[in-house]
Amino acid sequence: MSKAVWIKNASLVTLRGQQGPRSKEAMSELGLIEGGSMWLEDGVVKAVGTTEQLERDFSQRIAEAEIIDAEGRLVTPGLVDPHTHVAYGGSREGEFEKRLQGVSYMDIMNAGGGIHATMRMTREATEEELFEQTWKRLDAFLAHGVTTVEGKSGYGMNLETELKQLQVMKRLNETHPIDLVPTFMGAHAVPAEFKGREDEFVDLLIEEMLPAVAPLAEFNDVFCEKNVYTPKQSERILEAGKAYGLTPKIHADEIVSYGGAELAAEVGAISAEHLLKASDEGIRAMAEAGTIACLLPATALYLREEAAQGRKMIDAGVPVAISTDCNPGSSPTVSMPLVMNLACISMRLTPAEALTAATYNAACAINRQDRAGSLEVGKQADVVLWDVHSYQELQYLFGVNHVKTVWKNGERVVG
Repeated sequence: MSKAVWIKNASLVTLRGQQGPRSKEAMSELGLIEGGSMWLEDGVVKAVGTTEQLERDFSQRIAEAEIIDAEGRLVTPGLVDPHTHVAYGGSREGEFEKRLQGVSYMDIMNAGGGIHATMRMTREATEEELFEQTWKRLDAFLAHGVTTVEGKSGYGMNLETELKQLQVMKRLNETHPIDLVPTFMGAHAVPAEFKGREDEFVDLLIEEMLPAVAPLAEFNDVFCEKNVYTPKQSERILEAGKAYGLTPKIHADEIVSYGGAELAAEVGAISAEHLLKASDEGIRAMAEAGTIACLLPATALYLREEAAQGRKMIDAGVPVAISTDCNPGSSPTVSMPLVMNLACISMRLTPAEALTAATYNAACAINRQDRAGSLEVGKQADVVLWDVHSYQELQYLFGVNHVKTVWKNGERVVG
């Protein structure tokens, strides 16, 4: 049993209240308590209110608690990253230089680099090597205030390596402080050995891979993109995954407008990712279906692309989440604080909307809103104390890690 923790005198963002993904004006409703206070015990939030309220309610127990005086600093839920490719082997810094010289992301990929290069390095890595590399990345996430991370497979594109990635993520979820949520993404690219026989690989995914990986995954993702997987192929894969209890996700409309947002709404995907080129019709369809737009502003910056239309999506009623897209090729970062900054700068989210997108809506995008993403009684005590005094200041001072202390399930893990 962990020692009780009393955090007092905080600018406390609770995000308590509405259930389900937040859209439009609800994304600005932070449940802010100035002079706020929390009592953490047994891994969960036991009470939330003003410092005066908790001082009165827990007067007989204050002496036994660890007391944290925030001195007016910002306290928020632990950040949630709902879209990463965190479990991979190797590195691709050479491609960064090629892109600076004018070679496109898709040209590098079609020449055997990109996803295919990481596929080769991940296939070659042992399970222990993959475990150790990914543990270090999760440590870095934690240092940036992230307490829950989604991780995708997809750097194997054969059954052996897909299982290896998912098994590594299972071990990490059991041993690392961060909660790691597993997604199967065998349809990340088409392996070179199946070039020209794409439908055969889709058959292999559906008939052999999905039954084998389903016990290790919660979600099923596909890269629906020109010269990768067509909308028809993507629909086949996502619908087949449902039969094994896997909830659909979809990489959609990243490079060209390809009907991915529309397909996400049609198949009932919990979220659609990227969406740089999403059509107006696709945005409307997502709003009507309640599909969460998981936007990745660091990826757009890294690839020197115009960011997704986050402001337009929120105004249209689409619930928006944001993510690092941590991966070795197009977004080698673990900094969710930077991603929040970029959401404001490049996608015109307000500071409040960016914080909601990185906490509660991000939790909804991976079906963790019952335990993470807000500070409410009974939820996991995943808490960040920042060395700033307001959520506006957090977004204003960009490119800096302002994390002072992180608690995961009520245990201090940073600071």
